[in-house]
Amino acid sequence: MIIAVNTRFLLKGKLEGIGWFTRETLQRITRNHPEHQFIFIFDRPYDEEFIFSNNITPVVVSPQARHPLLWYIWFEVQIPRILRKYKADLFLSPDGYLSLSTRVKQLAVIHDINFAHRPNDLPRIYASYYNYFFPKFARRAARIATVSYYSKEDIVRLYNVKAENIDVVYNGVNQLYTPTNSDQQTETKAKYSDGLPYFLYIGSLHPRKNICGLLRAFDAYRTATERPTKLIITGDAMFKTDDIVKTYEGMRYRKDVVFTGRLSTKDLHQVLGAALALTFVPFFEGFGIPVIEGMSAGIPVICSNTTSLPEVGGHAVLYADPFAISQIRDAMIRIAEEESLRQSLIEKGQKQQQKFTWDKTAEMLWGSIQICLNT
Repeated sequence: MIIAVNTRFLLKGKLEGIGWFTRETLQRITRNHPEHQFIFIFDRPYDEEFIFSNNITPVVVSPQARHPLLWYIWFEVQIPRILRKYKADLFLSPDGYLSLSTRVKQLAVIHDINFAHRPNDLPRIYASYYNYFFPKFARRAARIATVSYYSKEDIVRLYNVKAENIDVVYNGVNQLYTPTNSDQQTETKAKYSDGLPYFLYIGSLHPRKNICGLLRAFDAYRTATERPTKLIITGDAMFKTDDIVKTYEGMRYRKDVVFTGRLSTKDLHQVLGAALALTFVPFFEGFGIPVIEGMSAGIPVICSNTTSLPEVGGHAVLYADPFAISQIRDAMIRIAEEESLRQSLIEKGQKQQQKFTWDKTAEMLWGSIQICLNT
């Protein structure tokens, strides 16, 4: 069979959540199934590291699809042309975007539909595109994969899609994220936090990630305890960051907040391993990969008690209401002061994270592909 794949998020040195999902699943699927041919469709020059096996044909198709108008051209004009040219049996789209202009079977991986609940977090043109097209994509798809039961139920409820047509395909975790030793931790703290303990946030700077709430909670934690502690925030700025800047500038302890920008996987491993705890308190998540990254790195995790996160965290994290600054503050205080709690969460986290591996993810996604190919 010939399987065409939307690989526009395979960007060297710039992989985000969907990019990692694409990379980790496709490198396993293509190598494990040499009997099939894969057409990788990029929207810009690609790096050879993403051509995982000999049964992959890479194709670069313009324009670079990073804006709603360009998305429309890419998916409604260019993708149908490529599917016809290579006589594809299936179009797999790991970022959920499909083409409404082809009769080829399509499998969409819709990670979540946060934009349906929080449209104001996005520029209006982006929110309008998502909320107009994604319901159509969901109904056009021969099958849908998503990354949590929460997201599955959300898609069923809002888009009126049959539950039996949606497969839950959990994310995995990078095997590099393992506990670090005391020397590595000392070196990392000297580099990033002046040798002080620190809480850590991983992810984009985006309104739904509740960075403002985290900053306020950290300020409240420092005021309540006066413990010399830092807050490290990693990740790139995305949409509507003015409120983050205003909140930061109004903080009493803003000098103790460190913005690193994007870190390499190697550096992030070290920063994770030396953290006092991961503090990940978004308003909405379809999965929440940082939660299992923190568990894998052997640190305790504080996370939101909303959307998919209890499904991922299980009994191995300390939960807080993301809308309640006092709850986030109190969780930070407990992590800093209760060593027995820290150790308990670390031990539980090491067990919980074993449920999530990229091998399992690839196997489950391949199951969805097989159903599409055989129906």
